[in-house]
Amino acid sequence: MELPHFALDEWLSSYNFATPPIEFDLASSTGPGFTVAELAALGGGLDLGDIALSYAPAQGSAAVRAGVAALHDADPDWVVMATGASEALAIILCLASEPGANIVIPDPAYPAYEGMAQASGLATRSYAMQGATGFSLDPEAILAAVNDATRLVLLNTPHNPTGVVMPRPVIATLAAALAERSIPLLIDEVYHPLYFGAPQASAAGIPNVVVISDLSKAMSLPGLRTGWIIEPDPQRRRAMINARSHFTISGSPVLERLATHALINRHAILARLRQVADRNRAQLAALIDQSGGQLAWTPPAGGTTCFPWFSDGRDSRPFCAALAAAGVLVAPGDCFGHKAHMRIGIAHQATGFDAALERFVALL
Repeated sequence: MELPHFALDEWLSSYNFATPPIEFDLASSTGPGFTVAELAALGGGLDLGDIALSYAPAQGSAAVRAGVAALHDADPDWVVMATGASEALAIILCLASEPGANIVIPDPAYPAYEGMAQASGLATRSYAMQGATGFSLDPEAILAAVNDATRLVLLNTPHNPTGVVMPRPVIATLAAALAERSIPLLIDEVYHPLYFGAPQASAAGIPNVVVISDLSKAMSLPGLRTGWIIEPDPQRRRAMINARSHFTISGSPVLERLATHALINRHAILARLRQVADRNRAQLAALIDQSGGQLAWTPPAGGTTCFPWFSDGRDSRPFCAALAAAGVLVAPGDCFGHKAHMRIGIAHQATGFDAALERFVALL
């Protein structure tokens, strides 16, 4: 099997791990980073010395599941831990797979959705998010993409790369419509709870909804490789725990202890994220407003990314390459199948975002 070319990861890796590294990273979809020492210092400190370097429970320790449940206002028993949201997705796709089946995904979307579906033997169908005036998550467009072979519908909200959000009541209506056809709704909530308007509750607990998330994006801790599934149905949850036993056996007790500490101190981590994201979002909005019509966008309603585009429809890759040569990294839209666009991360660069935008304007 040959998986689709992962152009986004290739682009990011070619610059983020280069020597010297890129000066300003506006391509990352995470929040501002932490060292182990900075994380451990939160909340009065953390001692890792008593951890036995053995296996953890396949479902995850009670402590880390309680932390996840608090973040999503869910029952800890509903939580199944995973090695990042990627393993969480892999487990769900594996269990949904059957000959001739498909999964419905957004367009644009995080590129791994399609590749991981193919690896599980699932075809993909997509629903378009872009209209004449920008991006939106339209439940009618989602339902129109479903056919008799659909076994799962995936919704990412806040959405990567556009930053658009589907309100929880609309999610509930969509989930109910899919339930009539016996199709679960999978919600990728890796950017929850970062919203720029009114706060929104997690979709966890809505009937016919399965939630996946991780510590990588809103919690700004991708190096912990800690994700989870929230599944209220005990029978489906047992199947997921069994699948994890086959995939990775368990998580690391060290990483679960660090993850538990992060979740206990989530308010401090999320406050830092919001401060950086709010400031950088406002600066980027001013740049686009003052671009003389060269750029347009759908202002992100949540999450850490946005997806502006060149109004004349030009391919953004040459501009992104020139910008990278000037020390500023953004992701070209062709990594998401939309050449005129760019994915810009608004939350990773805690300092220097204004300097990066000055270089952006100079090239523009």
